[in-house]
Amino acid sequence: MNFKKLYKSPRVLILLFLIVLSILYIHPTTKEGVTIRSVAFNSSASSAGIPNPSPNDLPLSRERILSINSESINSFEEYEAFISKIDENYINRTLSVKTDRGLYRIQVLPEIEYTITNKTRTETITENVTVDNVTTEKIIIKEVPIIDEKVTGIKDIGMSVYDAPKSNLRKGLDLSGGTRVVLKPQTEVSDDELDRVISNMNERLNAYGLTDLILRKTSDLSGNKFIIVEIAGASDEDIRNLLAKQGKFEAKIGNETVFIGGKDSITYVHRSADRAGIDPQAGCSVASDGSNICRFRFGITLSQEAAAKQADATQKLEVIGAGEEAYLDQKLDLYLDDVLVDQLSIGAELKGKALSEIAISGSGVGQSKSEASENALKNMNKLQTILETGSLPVKLDIVQSDTISPSLGKEFTSNAILIAFLSILAVSIVIYAYYRRLVVALAVIFTMVSEVILLLGFAVIVGWNLDLASIAGIIIATGTGVDDQIVITDEVLKGKKESDMLTWKEKMKRAFFVIFAAYSLTVVAMLPLFFAGAGAVKGFAFTTIVGVTIGVFLTRPVFAKVIETVLDEDENN
Repeated sequence: MNFKKLYKSPRVLILLFLIVLSILYIHPTTKEGVTIRSVAFNSSASSAGIPNPSPNDLPLSRERILSINSESINSFEEYEAFISKIDENYINRTLSVKTDRGLYRIQVLPEIEYTITNKTRTETITENVTVDNVTTEKIIIKEVPIIDEKVTGIKDIGMSVYDAPKSNLRKGLDLSGGTRVVLKPQTEVSDDELDRVISNMNERLNAYGLTDLILRKTSDLSGNKFIIVEIAGASDEDIRNLLAKQGKFEAKIGNETVFIGGKDSITYVHRSADRAGIDPQAGCSVASDGSNICRFRFGITLSQEAAAKQADATQKLEVIGAGEEAYLDQKLDLYLDDVLVDQLSIGAELKGKALSEIAISGSGVGQSKSEASENALKNMNKLQTILETGSLPVKLDIVQSDTISPSLGKEFTSNAILIAFLSILAVSIVIYAYYRRLVVALAVIFTMVSEVILLLGFAVIVGWNLDLASIAGIIIATGTGVDDQIVITDEVLKGKKESDMLTWKEKMKRAFFVIFAAYSLTVVAMLPLFFAGAGAVKGFAFTTIVGVTIGVFLTRPVFAKVIETVLDEDENN
């Protein structure tokens, strides 16, 4: 076959250039270690300086752990095995974590259980109190309970990892595992309002420590709007607590709201260990029903406007009690989604004072103290996130929720690769058996592989996730490509007698008329699914449209050039 003639063709050169470019973007490789998926806030890993990866980072550009304490880590299983060996003997010791970007030292911290005892101790507190612009020193002496501290284990170092990727292809939930949720606003919203909801949700999920995520909006033919959230490595419970609740936080004195959640009222939410955690004054206790309750506490900093509003509200209140037991006659009521979650007593000395530092408290319940402590810290983290990011503009309903195991994802991936290989092999055998020309069978194989490579390269460039629906779309696109190649080959090499008088250019023109007609029908059929579909349906439509477009405008013309070259050789012989 005259390959020189092919290499001189502009359409062939363009296709080869795009194939090379796609391979460079996909960048198939083998990397050592495990890749960091996320780093939790206020964790040992975060304190050591390990950054939380950006959701927009390419898979191969994310930081990878190579070894811990000089022990090589080459898979997720090896990482889990090492972490499982960390016990109480490691407390206050340092782990040397080597990554592809440097060396970090992570301190192993204890998990402490607090218990109130019957014993007390005397504590002297000195406070500065301002009354009528006169500051005086107030000394308070009180008996406080002694808290027993018991080490119950070790804290999670705060990293989520996965096997190092072998390319820049982003795997969807079907292949990597995670949770997909479809949300619907309870009230009708505009596109701008929906964009604000998505922006707020993205901020909330990032503040909670979930970064490997995708948020996008869609709608159906009836005009109903939806938000699709895909998060790798998150539980269904996390998603429901963070997204299904509006997160409207209000602090009220009586019926007057003095501040709300969000950056307009709250300038800083403390997450450091010295300002957030299990409340040492309250600790954990056993309820009458036998369950365990642990209290948490963390500090927040109010804006000047919020502090001034609180001062105005407290100025109107009366003082009840005397001495150390003097309080204002109303409490600071904390509401989350219109439900009272806590009440804080206001000391008499704070009347009319613009207080900017406030301690927020709450609780967690469990069958054991360790479970109650863990639930309390989870509740604290969620409340901190809501206070940082504010409420969602509208309430959302969960229409659909799917959780997929990572182990199933690996099985899906291996099966998809096997099916693709067997499909290409089977098609090639049938094509060769029918036309009895090896060059035609090889051209079909080259065209199919080219379309797959171009599709995957396009996926990397636009940041599109590869899932089972996308794989189905690729199979549909390459399948229609084989149909088109058969049409081209039949028209040119196997023309009927009544068309023998036609030139090969006329035959090719007739073949491409059929191809463009089929292409138009496919796109028209997929467009309603793309605009009105959600989740996997939308991904399937998108992949199919892109795939058949690449085929019709890039690979089919090159295949036609190959057939033209074959025909020229036949005529010359």
